[in-house]
Amino acid sequence: MSELAREWPHQIASAFEYACRDELDAPKPGNVHVFANGHRLDVKDFERSAAAAAGPLSDSGQRVGARILGAVEATAAAVKTNTNLGIILLCAPLAAAAETFSNDLRSSLSQALRALDRDDAELAFQAIVRASPAGLGRAVRHDVFAPATGSLIEAMAEAADRDRVAQQYVTDFADVFELGEPLLVATLARSADSRLATLVTYLGFLAAFPDSHIIRKYGLSVAVQTRDQAGPLAALARKASRLEDVLANVLAWDAELKKANLNPGTSADLTVATLFAHRLRNILPSARNGD
Repeated sequence: MSELAREWPHQIASAFEYACRDELDAPKPGNVHVFANGHRLDVKDFERSAAAAAGPLSDSGQRVGARILGAVEATAAAVKTNTNLGIILLCAPLAAAAETFSNDLRSSLSQALRALDRDDAELAFQAIVRASPAGLGRAVRHDVFAPATGSLIEAMAEAADRDRVAQQYVTDFADVFELGEPLLVATLARSADSRLATLVTYLGFLAAFPDSHIIRKYGLSVAVQTRDQAGPLAALARKASRLEDVLANVLAWDAELKKANLNPGTSADLTVATLFAHRLRNILPSARNGD
């Protein structure tokens, strides 16, 4: 094995941390970022979470469920609260796919998802209960508080109609690859401002569908209202050439959302996953060529 191949876990971990930091650098309305804290959390909580989760997520040869549980436990030890469960659930399969990457990241991801089994479900259930996300309830089938009775992909399919993170598992991360990454790439092609590109990606998710995190806490009508409010700002951001062009509007809505305690957490999780996938796509082919 080449030296570059031995460095893959480090590169994957680094890509994850970069994705988390890039997401924090953009003023995502309602979410924690460098321009404004919120929800009794600050940027350093998320930076510590990213650093803690990176190692378990990129642990070479580990199954997806083990990566999820390890990252959640490491995060809990570092910050004592759930800051990144959705991020971990999305990024663990991407990290596993990166290890087997050949020509196409999404194809490798699809293979990793299809290989998920009941052990992965059991480990992921433990992680979800450990993180105890807001709005976590009981389910008739594939209840995380009960022993797993099927594969992790089956459990995610059961929750896909009510949770956008779960939906990614049964669509080969369609939102990430078909919505998020095209928005990110298009913005980077016309602007050197990576913060603007991250913002456009986040607002693209928020304007496209009701945020699952808001639905769990406040119901569908509030989530739909938030989605509709995001639309005009998303359109404005897509026309901007730099973050400063829309910063005042963004921060004004950010303050309104935080005053109402509304946190579009799922849109933020999908943004991190998009940034992570895009960085993996850019760095892994060169690493593979060294094997």
